Amino acid sequence: MRFLIAALAASAALAAPAAAKDRSKSIEPYVDAGQVLVADLSGGGEVLTYSTIGAGVDASIQTRRVEVQLSYNYERRIAYQRDVADSDTHSGLARAAVRVGAGLSIEGGALATRARNDIRGDAPGNLVGNVRNTSQLYSFYAGPTFQTGDGPASLSAAYRFGYTKVEEPDIYGVDPAAAPLDLYDSAKSHLAQVTASMKAGTILPVGLSIAGAWQREEASQLDQTYDGKFARIDAVLPVARGLAVVGGVGYEKIEITERDALLDGSGNVVRDGAGRFVTDPASPPRIAYEVDGIFWDAGVLYQPSSRLMLEARVGRRYESMSYTGSLQWQMSRRTALQIGVYDSIDSFGRQLSRDLAALPTSFETPHDPFGDAFNGCVFSAAGKNAGQCMDNALGSIASANYRARGVTGILSMNAGPTSFGFGAGYANRRYLVPGSNLVLAATDDDTYFAQFFASQQLDAVSNISGNLYANYYTSGILGAPSVLGAGANGSYARSFGALSATASLGIYTFDVEGEGSSTSAQALLGLRYGF
Repeated sequence: MRFLIAALAASAALAAPAAAKDRSKSIEPYVDAGQVLVADLSGGGEVLTYSTIGAGVDASIQTRRVEVQLSYNYERRIAYQRDVADSDTHSGLARAAVRVGAGLSIEGGALATRARNDIRGDAPGNLVGNVRNTSQLYSFYAGPTFQTGDGPASLSAAYRFGYTKVEEPDIYGVDPAAAPLDLYDSAKSHLAQVTASMKAGTILPVGLSIAGAWQREEASQLDQTYDGKFARIDAVLPVARGLAVVGGVGYEKIEITERDALLDGSGNVVRDGAGRFVTDPASPPRIAYEVDGIFWDAGVLYQPSSRLMLEARVGRRYESMSYTGSLQWQMSRRTALQIGVYDSIDSFGRQLSRDLAALPTSFETPHDPFGDAFNGCVFSAAGKNAGQCMDNALGSIASANYRARGVTGILSMNAGPTSFGFGAGYANRRYLVPGSNLVLAATDDDTYFAQFFASQQLDAVSNISGNLYANYYTSGILGAPSVLGAGANGSYARSFGALSATASLGIYTFDVEGEGSSTSAQALLGLRYGF
């Protein structure tokens, strides 16, 4: 919560000068209250009901120099029955980009959400009832970017600071007899990079760029550290109108270390009061992963116009073959499609910061009455950037570093009273840990996800919206079950001036292999008053 408040305050301070000249802004704080009913459809017949109260703010400032959007909500659950736990949830997203001066800009993003804690456990698709296997998390990044030269040659540099914090889960959702996994705590990261480029035909028939970067992350769990240094040169050779052959070669040095967990006299891992592994102070830093050498890639770039760009590359990196690519297609002024294929050495915090940076500064505020609105796909409100699906990171919280490979696609459309979005993807994590970590060593996991969102403005004071979503998880950890989750919900909202009312219905089911399934129906009546 405090990170989002800080992000909003910083954005408002930066935006003030431009906002005075351009009134393209909207800031609406509000309070809300709701009544929720949850019915178990799995045979138990249990029906739970509770109330919610909350407060939040929706803000947007879009000017020539300032682009800021924030949506934040705090919700307090008040139970009437002992079998429903009181709880608090912070849910919010902020993105900002501010042009400070000639070539200099500052950008940042912040996220508060609940995410699945352990890939082996329950896969709750909403936050109604007693939700197991989720943790509240906060993440933000910020930093300056400098760019000069719009002609044949250019120079750019950027710095990013990132921070991620995860609280311990309220209710665990994994068999107590399962092999123990550490819980994520917090991490700080730094990224500095510089690029110099020259367009084809300036001096040589090929375009050239030279880039260097340094990234470091320090995580509190087991004193993990990541240190990476990179340098590469790329060439672009035009072969036809809008078509070019591309290739690059580089050098990288990456080292990931962590210490051992403390063991008791019986050889069991010692945990602190929050359930996290206690670091053995006598343990030296152990190498989880290291690489020191050359990498390369080559491919094609197709860009017939500023609205369409397709790039595909194949190469060798991280001691194996590597495949990457991207498609950016602005089909019309209000419709955009993005597809990305990625391969990187990552951690939960670094991947989440990169997903935040990929989000547009103008996005559709999600309409999910039962779930956490920002733990899946976020769709663009307009423009070339279609949005971003964060399921590749938020599918489950990982305390170890990993090699991340996958594909993500997102389509968004905003045509007046009608908006819809579709996102889907696949993510694979290959964990990078010392050999002493017998649970995660040489294991990987897979996440498959899809989400569809639609809304329709019926008239000046009412609208309907709906969501469909499905997720499937598998893990290579010994004895880990596969988990399937799917759900749908719909809402009708009507405004009465400053007061608005919402009625929602939903259904959700998930199945844990070997442990059975759970299906529930949900209903909500809510009121909101905006100031």
